Amino acid sequence: MNSQLAPIDLLLMDVDGVLTDGRYFHFPDADGKLVETKGFDSQDGIALSWLHRHGIKTGVISGRTSPATTERARQSKMAYVYQGHTEKIPILEEILADCKLKKEQVAYIGDDLTDVVIMHRVGFSFATANARAEVKGEANYVTKAAGGFGAVREVVEMILQAKGLWKEVLAHYELKG
Repeated sequence: MNSQLAPIDLLLMDVDGVLTDGRYFHFPDADGKLVETKGFDSQDGIALSWLHRHGIKTGVISGRTSPATTERARQSKMAYVYQGHTEKIPILEEILADCKLKKEQVAYIGDDLTDVVIMHRVGFSFATANARAEVKGEANYVTKAAGGFGAVREVVEMILQAKGLWKEVLAHYELKG
């Protein structure tokens, strides 16, 4: 698997069920209008910052539009943020044209049926532990962690290890690898 992950220079992912556990929370604002929010895993966030620090781009392709996702992507310094797209193939093609990478240099994390078409078109595909059985069957690897509970962190660590960068991450925090 290391040989398949070493060339990865772009990690794309779905949002709900991958960066989150798939639940939405609605709260009334001061005017009584409902506002949506979601919960993101802090360890996923720091892992995404490691990829950014090492020049590995990240991005999301989500079927839903959410200000919470926009903010999470901004904080994580994602290069690509596409929301409101259940037809994901044209978005992937646009991203590949922009970043000028081969499909072998791209990994994707998904959890639901709409993600499979992307999983078939990248170099390496991951399904989260909470993914639909059909999606798990199409993935190159199924994470031990569920979406919203460290699945992205697990994938990031695997990529950094395959690229020989994990010891550098540990050394940054004065840890021995």
